[in-house]
Amino acid sequence: MTVESTAARTPRRSAGNKAGTTGTKRTTSTAKKAAGAGKSAEPALVQLLTPEGKRVKNAEFDKYVADITAEDLRGLYRDMVLTRRFDAEATALQRQGELGLWASLLGQEAAQIGSGRALRDDDYVFPTYREHGVAWCRGVNPTNLLGMFRGVNNGGWDPNSNNFHLYTIVIGSQTLHATGYAMGITKDGADSAVIAYFGDGASSQGDVAEAFTFSAVYNAPVVFFCQNNQWAISEPTEKQSRVPLYQRAQGYGFPGVRVDGNDVLANLAVTKWALERARAGEGPTLVEAFTYRMGAHTTSDDPTRYRTDDERLAWEAKDPILRLRRYLEAVNHADEGFFAELETESEALGKRVREAVRAMPDPDHFAIFENVYADGHALVDEERAKFAAYQASFADEDGGK
Repeated sequence: MTVESTAARTPRRSAGNKAGTTGTKRTTSTAKKAAGAGKSAEPALVQLLTPEGKRVKNAEFDKYVADITAEDLRGLYRDMVLTRRFDAEATALQRQGELGLWASLLGQEAAQIGSGRALRDDDYVFPTYREHGVAWCRGVNPTNLLGMFRGVNNGGWDPNSNNFHLYTIVIGSQTLHATGYAMGITKDGADSAVIAYFGDGASSQGDVAEAFTFSAVYNAPVVFFCQNNQWAISEPTEKQSRVPLYQRAQGYGFPGVRVDGNDVLANLAVTKWALERARAGEGPTLVEAFTYRMGAHTTSDDPTRYRTDDERLAWEAKDPILRLRRYLEAVNHADEGFFAELETESEALGKRVREAVRAMPDPDHFAIFENVYADGHALVDEERAKFAAYQASFADEDGGK
């Protein structure tokens, strides 16, 4: 059984190549604000919706959401609600032994949906392993995401059918893949762009530094989208960087922007701007979506060991879904009927996901020994034999009862 993404609409297209030389001026303005922020001051942050759901003006980025309609806003809200419901069901399934592991996106819906809906069909996405919302925007079947975490496939989708690469578990390596792909786009003469997602923890990896270097030197049309959820498992961002992450771009010669990661409109606008820069031949951009991981790093993690309840509660007050709902209600773009219908749709999605996972086969326990070495290896053979004996011991115990 499969689950079709009920939000698999064609990704909204950007307004076109409007950046031109004005993109440089906007970049300079943003960079000056960032440089003047200082270590003790709050860094510059692009925000269009406050946590209370109030629309605020931004001279640089308002134009990128000027044509957004009430239907578009309801669509963004729907995307975030259904993505969160899918994510919650996956977490529950892991807790019940149906999945081996799950990396939740709870709290990061606005960053992923906003940036995901800024992409054109011909843009290419290189995710890590938490971009379930971006996968949703690209129309990837959610069942395939779950199959990988159940161990029954290695991703389960054709990357080229949705221009969405397979999940990457090796931290940060996808930024190099994205840079190489973007360099190829330039050589082909295409006007599409590439976006690479990674987290604050990955920003400390050497692969990311190399990707920044090559993309800058070759003026590659790539957007580096860093979801700074402030915790690399149990390591806070301040233990990894003496400056806000978006400021690192300055050392490589391209612009960096910090955006309110819980503001879906701001993420949509900033990503559109960055993609237009890329398509106009202005090179890479680093977008730092400043957000918060409200759940655990993965289901094998216990965040109560390194985070305080006060910190979590403070960020729950900035919930991205609640923020957009407040705005929709304030401007009369959605009524109770819309929210009730969406709740019904959400529960139906959760049910379909659960049924689909339970219909999957159990993973082959011995598959982990395959393809370790091209021609086999004595140590792997020994490990396989020991594991087989271990598995057989359970059968012996059952038989003795």
